[in-house]
Amino acid sequence: MLAVLLTGCAAMLPETYTNTTSFNSFEEARAALEKLEPRKSDREAMERNGFAPAHHPNMTLLTHADVVRRFVPSALLKREDLDPGILACLEARDACRGVEVVGGRLSKVRTGSFWPDFLNFHRRTETTGWRFTALVLLINDEIVYRSWSGQPRIDEVEIVKRPMGPLQNIIP
Repeated sequence: MLAVLLTGCAAMLPETYTNTTSFNSFEEARAALEKLEPRKSDREAMERNGFAPAHHPNMTLLTHADVVRRFVPSALLKREDLDPGILACLEARDACRGVEVVGGRLSKVRTGSFWPDFLNFHRRTETTGWRFTALVLLINDEIVYRSWSGQPRIDEVEIVKRPMGPLQNIIP
């Protein structure tokens, strides 16, 4: 019994799973977005491809003012540097709307021995998954611009060592 208590059990360590999208992978989300062709696709095509505002978590609807704040030309970015779809959206004023989708799947698993982790001496956290961000601009329900970014593969390990364990936070 004492041996079991001293060795610890990794199964007792916490795990966290976060799913903020209806897509199963980064590649699936990217492919769905790339099916939307500017000046050829509309809001219905966007919804058929998995970007329905009413059904997709973490979707932000953008007003014309939001789009202006993101793309207004500055000293570093000139008007001629902007995509024609962005310019058309800026010129369309209130007919311009945007949709930003942020999603992904993350898994955080603490690994190692229970007692050093529990007593705050040694913690190892492994984070895996992916994150995806998409931006779609529409004028009167016609898609005029789309872009994507993100992290196709997340694989991180965080190791925290505290030689004094639970006393580490007490001493300045």
